[in-house]
Parts: sequence; structure tokens; C-alpha cells
Amino acid sequence: MEFGQLIAPESKPTERKLGEFGHAGDDHVVPFEVGALDIRGRSVQLGPILDQILGRHAYPEPVARLLAEAVVLTALLGTSLKFNGKFILQTRSDGPVDMLVADFSTPQSMRAYARYDQQAVDKAIEAGDTAPEALLGSGVLALTIDQGDHMQRYQGVVPLDRTSLEEAARVYFRQSEQIPTDVRLAVAKMVVRGNAGAEERWRAGGLMTQFLPDATERRRLPDLPGGDVPEDEIAAEDGTDDAWKETLALMSTVEAVELVDPEVGAERLLYRLFHEHGVRVYDGTEVVDDCSCSREKIKAILDNFTAEEIDSSIEGGVIRVDCEFCSTSYEFDPAEFKPKN
Repeated sequence: MEFGQLIAPESKPTERKLGEFGHAGDDHVVPFEVGALDIRGRSVQLGPILDQILGRHAYPEPVARLLAEAVVLTALLGTSLKFNGKFILQTRSDGPVDMLVADFSTPQSMRAYARYDQQAVDKAIEAGDTAPEALLGSGVLALTIDQGDHMQRYQGVVPLDRTSLEEAARVYFRQSEQIPTDVRLAVAKMVVRGNAGAEERWRAGGLMTQFLPDATERRRLPDLPGGDVPEDEIAAEDGTDDAWKETLALMSTVEAVELVDPEVGAERLLYRLFHEHGVRVYDGTEVVDDCSCSREKIKAILDNFTAEEIDSSIEGGVIRVDCEFCSTSYEFDPAEFKPKN
């Protein structure tokens, strides 16, 4: 299977070594479509980027797993942008992990961090209640598309009521976009052989499918809380097309290990699921660990501080600013600034 080449239903899989037919590999989001089912989607496996993002913070393991899910979901959604901009995923909730932030800046830059209550997380671990919905608690998930200066931001907000990120994403597309969407996320910590012996490495994977037939009425769904779809545009019977029902059935067979196993890969997983219908995959988009912070940007912010704000920011004779995303520490001499009064 090569990128952009249709795998027809009648074609037979051949035994080939991993990589011989153009695997995108880790840290690449692979777009695909299945014409016979009127679906499009994206698949990804993340490896090194997760070790980099999670490794610079001493997150408890359940928190790291939750943030990894947020990174996967952001990669799946952010790489769909067709313009220069930024996609931002953010949660605010009352659970042990009260904030997750992950943002993707085109064409490939990803960064993320989590804010949590250490005591609350310790209690959750002790109680064995570390499922994503338990760590998040109740609150909101905001998905924001920022097209840059002089352009209006678009933001969709869905409730988190002890809801997983998977389910929240489905609700977002169902209510805000009126697009039937299914999402699968998985995170694992694997032991691999390294130069110093056995080493633990993070892996995560995700798969998103969307029902996008040419005929708009085919993808209308009924019973959308707060939706504004006219009744005469809702599909007949239960509103769910047979093709979408089949897609959901296929997606339900995906196991977490398949999403993270490097020996499977995004393309091989897509072949397993959809080869009977013909699946077409396209060149993957690389995702890299790349924080947008810089000394110049932070100085520009401090330049707008008042004299009182500058004075209150001085510790030990310097102004120190730490980036929550990449943990880079910046130090400034207060004499550099001429604060506004």
C-alpha cells in the first residue's frame, strides 16, 4: 500500500516487511478516506514527541496518560487546519486535574501541559479511581481555532460531566458541527531495550472517522440538544445511514493495543479495518515538540507592565519567568524595562 493509492476491495494483502510500502511512522498524522462508506478521517501514533512533552514535567502517571490523550486528540484535529493558524484544546474542571492545555500551530508545532492538585491525585491513585472522567470531574472542554491577528476566533464549548475526552469530542462534533464523528484514543507506557538497559517509553495513538457524504441530508442526526437543524432535513428512521452504522461497528473492533503498537502502524490498522471497502491514505503530517515561547515575546509582555507590576515581579534582584509548557526559565534584569506609570 502506497500513499494516495487506493486499496480496492478485491485486492489481497501481501506479506511485506514493515516500512516497505511507505509507513508514515511515529509522530505523523495520516489522513484517509473510504469512498464506499462516505467517511474521511485521520490516524496517528505518537512516540518520541510524548517522551519529550511528558519528560520535562514530573507528572504522576495518571496525569501523564490524560495529557497524552489530549495531545493525541489535538494532533488529530489540529492537523486538519487548511490555513496558517492554531488549534487549542483546553479543559477547565473541578477534578484532580483541573486544567489541560494542548495547542497545535501549523504546520507542525505541538505543546501541552497539565495543572493538577497533587493531594487530590494521590487520593485518586490510592482509591484506584484514575479513569480520565474521574480525573477531569465536571467542567468544560473548549476547542478553539485561532486564525491569527485580524481574524475572528472560533470556539466550541461542550460540558464535561465526568466525561472522557473521547466522548466529549463526539459530543462536540454532534452538537457544534452536526457531523457524525467517532474517536478512539489509547495511551501506553512500554518497556524497550536502550543503551542503559530497559527503558520506559510513552506511546499513544488515535483514530477519528467522520461521515461526510455529498448528500447533506444523509449525515443529519436527530435529537441534537440545542441543535438548530430543520426537521425536514433530518434523515428518515433513526437518522443514521447504514454506511455510518457499519463504520461504527468497524470502529468498535479497534483495540487499544492496535492504536499504540509500532508493528501495526497507522496504515496497517486502516487496512485491517477498511480494506474490504477500499481505503485511500495520504501523506502524513509530522507533529513536533515545539514551544512558541521566546525571550523576545516575554520581554514584549513585560514592557507593558506598570512600575508596580515590575516591582512585584522581582525576586532575588531579577525577574524570572518560567514557561508552563516547555519549562524553559527566562531571567531579566529589571533595569531593562521602562514601565508605564
